[in-house]
Amino acid sequence: MFKLSNDPQFAAKLRDIVGLYVDPPEHSVVLSVDEKSQIQALDRTQPGLPLKKGRCGTMTHDYKRNGTTTLFVALNVLEGSVIGRCMQRHRHQEFVRFLNAIEAAVPAGKAIHVILDNYATHKHPAVMKWLARHTRFSFHFTPTSASWINAVEGFFAKLTKRRLKRGVFHSLIALQAAIKRFLAEANENPRPFRWTKDPDEIIAAVRRGHQTLDSLRSHVRHFKLQARKFLACVSAKQFSAAASGQGRRHGHETTVDHALIRGLVTAGPVMRRGASSV
Repeated sequence: MFKLSNDPQFAAKLRDIVGLYVDPPEHSVVLSVDEKSQIQALDRTQPGLPLKKGRCGTMTHDYKRNGTTTLFVALNVLEGSVIGRCMQRHRHQEFVRFLNAIEAAVPAGKAIHVILDNYATHKHPAVMKWLARHTRFSFHFTPTSASWINAVEGFFAKLTKRRLKRGVFHSLIALQAAIKRFLAEANENPRPFRWTKDPDEIIAAVRRGHQTLDSLRSHVRHFKLQARKFLACVSAKQFSAAASGQGRRHGHETTVDHALIRGLVTAGPVMRRGASSV
């Protein structure tokens, strides 16, 4: 699934974040921060069969929920190391606690550039007050509907694929222990994040996408207008004549055609909403 960003400052924000990835300021740390919420501790109702030659590993379709946790992660872009904390919820209170953990983990004297998405928790007034008191922190927000720019999303994808997707967790503690082991393993062999895509190519692709969407919306508006004009030309007398004459022999076809036309007209707003969310 993908959605084009409608942020009017898309290009400026993209260049700002890519600049931090490619050429970070001296004496600073660039952290990609986000939370993975509602991670479920799922236990299967019976053990699965192991993988063997000619047969895939199996898992039951049903499961038992043993609670959920939220993982806050800060990925050090230059080093590849991570700072992670499991918390019960993902409100602004928990986010401030995580920022305090980052403050304690990063050596004094270094500026901290934090890349974030536009989740409301990250912009809460309490968070902004905390930011004003900690002057070495700078927040850089991704464009709206463009959290894929945030490097930590790739780390979450690895976590899901390698540790969570087929995991069996008998308790919430077991889930949190598995996540902590994954974080420790990532810090044992960190790999720096490398950005390779030219931002100008991304900006050009987004512009082409918006041009295509505008063309689709124009076609939908034109189709809806033509359908409404057609319905306006078909009077109630014509429908009653069709029902009493040919409609007696082909009444089913007449009804279907009328319903089809009305359905196409009402489909206009639906098609427009669908196109705008691509």
